[in-house]
Amino acid sequence: MYNQIAANKRRSWILLGSFLVLVSALGYVISLAVGDQNLFWVIMVGSVIYAAVTYFASAQIALAMSGAREVQKKDAPELYRLVENLAITAGLPTPKVYIIDDPSPNAFATGRDPQHAVVAVTSGILRILDKTELEGVIAHELSHVGNYDIRFMAFVVALVSVVAVISDLFLRMTFWGGFRGRDRDNNGALFMVLGIVGVILAPIVAAILQMAISRRREYLADSSGAMLTRYPEGLARALEKIDAAPKGLEHVSSATSPLYIANPLKGRGGEWLEKMFSTHPPIADRIAKLREMEKTV
Repeated sequence: MYNQIAANKRRSWILLGSFLVLVSALGYVISLAVGDQNLFWVIMVGSVIYAAVTYFASAQIALAMSGAREVQKKDAPELYRLVENLAITAGLPTPKVYIIDDPSPNAFATGRDPQHAVVAVTSGILRILDKTELEGVIAHELSHVGNYDIRFMAFVVALVSVVAVISDLFLRMTFWGGFRGRDRDNNGALFMVLGIVGVILAPIVAAILQMAISRRREYLADSSGAMLTRYPEGLARALEKIDAAPKGLEHVSSATSPLYIANPLKGRGGEWLEKMFSTHPPIADRIAKLREMEKTV
């Protein structure tokens, strides 16, 4: 189990390095296309600043986009005690607790570290899960906190946003003729074509990398959460009920969807499209792995 955790963390750092290479390559190609080498450093410095702001505001952004509201112990005593007790068991500070008023069952954790962590659940998940199932879900989310997945995903979301912004700005400048004053020799035209191709492909590559990171970390959080409760069947049953929901959340975006325990964009595209571009591994596979764990616990 611990070898799996170490292997997943190594792979994730490799993927994060791939993001950095992607942003650097994109900035370099655009600077060649424009004919201004200084633009590379402008893009890199701007990207670092933008990513830092997005990183530190990641929890507030996710909560605002989901319409979550904070609750205290007096507002939701059973939920709060459950989070509190599992946090103590995991050796973590008790995170802030939020509820999303949405009938679709789901949950997520966010924040830049355990000291600034947040756990949010939907009203739908509170309605359909029993105590052991909800424990499995909360343990899964606290595993994201304890494994520092929340910090890592905040960083990844920031980098994906950077790639999207750079690509959008370059395409807009190209469309509105922002480079007409540049001498158009053969090399300039070639780099311009490469730049356009690069900014179109870069967000797709970034999304694929994001999906790979998210899928690995969901498996890891399932295993860690099951170890925390010593009852993998609770989370397995919870995932079955979540999967049976007919549709996803009302207020969610593709930028924050990787944070959730299950795909919150369910029902917004064709089934084959959802499977291909989902940031989450198939729930059936996750349930099967949990039930394998049940035999050894």
